Amino acid sequence: MSTITLEAAPEHRVRPRRMSIAHLTTVELRKMFDTRSGFWLMASIAIAAVLATTAAIIFAPEDELTYSTFASAIGIPIAIILPMIAILSVTSEWSQRSGLTTFTLVPHRHSVVIAKGIASIGVGAVSVLLAFAIGAVGNVVGSAITGVDTVWDASVRECLSIILANVLGLLIGFMLGVLIRNSPGALVAYFIYSGVLPSIFAMLAASQDWFRELQPWVSFSYAQGALFDTAALTSTEWAQLGVTGILWLLIPMGVGVWLLMRSEVK
Repeated sequence: MSTITLEAAPEHRVRPRRMSIAHLTTVELRKMFDTRSGFWLMASIAIAAVLATTAAIIFAPEDELTYSTFASAIGIPIAIILPMIAILSVTSEWSQRSGLTTFTLVPHRHSVVIAKGIASIGVGAVSVLLAFAIGAVGNVVGSAITGVDTVWDASVRECLSIILANVLGLLIGFMLGVLIRNSPGALVAYFIYSGVLPSIFAMLAASQDWFRELQPWVSFSYAQGALFDTAALTSTEWAQLGVTGILWLLIPMGVGVWLLMRSEVK
């Protein structure tokens, strides 16, 4: 009697296709607007810009109703809100306990971090452009109300410098979110960085001659502040911005990403 041998058919496993950075960025943008807190945090940028523009029209002297006045007034709340948006875009995965779902669907954590960073930078750049537009409207309306000439005293280079300064501030918030991964802790750390440290550095520079020359090379906020000036940055100021950026942004960001890749998600 002959024996018939049946061979098992080979299994054809379909490997899941890796999500592209573009698709992940779209998802992260949607997540930033989906929740009520996220929506109103985004809306607060436009609200703050309108309030700052209105305040400038009401309280600024007529000879100071220029576009740079409106841009400066709007820049203060924007510089505070944007880093908070970047922080919450990262820490929400841990504070709302959605990280387990996110990193199960997308096991490549570095792709998620990159997508969050791109989404945050995109929101920051668009927010600053929106603020510029609101400031332009305020400049036209303010000059029409007071009967003075409309003054456009901000060049394209100055506007680009302001955008870069705000994006760098946003990246500081993003770095703290990646490094700490806790919303209250990262927010407190940001306000210490943006409020306490510059004051300490300023007092040291005022009382210690040796630190006065060292301050631009160790204080990222000091070097970043040069971007808000009307004069173009010198090669030395660009070097100071690069050195302090490596010290306060790139190195902590690298440490934060390394810890995030190895942390347990619950």
